[in-house]
Amino acid sequence: MSGYAIIVDFVLVPGKQAEFRRLVDENARSSSNSEHGCRHFDVLESRGQADRIFLYEVYDDRAAFEAHVQSPHFSKFDRETAHLVTNKSVIHCDLVYRGRRPDDN
Repeated sequence: MSGYAIIVDFVLVPGKQAEFRRLVDENARSSSNSEHGCRHFDVLESRGQADRIFLYEVYDDRAAFEAHVQSPHFSKFDRETAHLVTNKSVIHCDLVYRGRRPDDN
């Protein structure tokens, strides 16, 4: 299996989680529904750290990720969340194995 994955770690302005979640969920839905090269897009909340959100995204390849970054819904998300984030880090990965249960799609 091959693919291109990123893990994004957002540290939010205290008290802004609900506003950020609304915008990140919209971006995740748009990415999953409209980007052919987007295989997987998870939004994760850290237990015990209300102001921390992680994303786990898998794309067919780097070009599909770059298309995501150029999409109108990503541009809107990036612009509208800038004031809600105090720190953001991105880890770029190669997907080398994806464990699945037999009943998973």
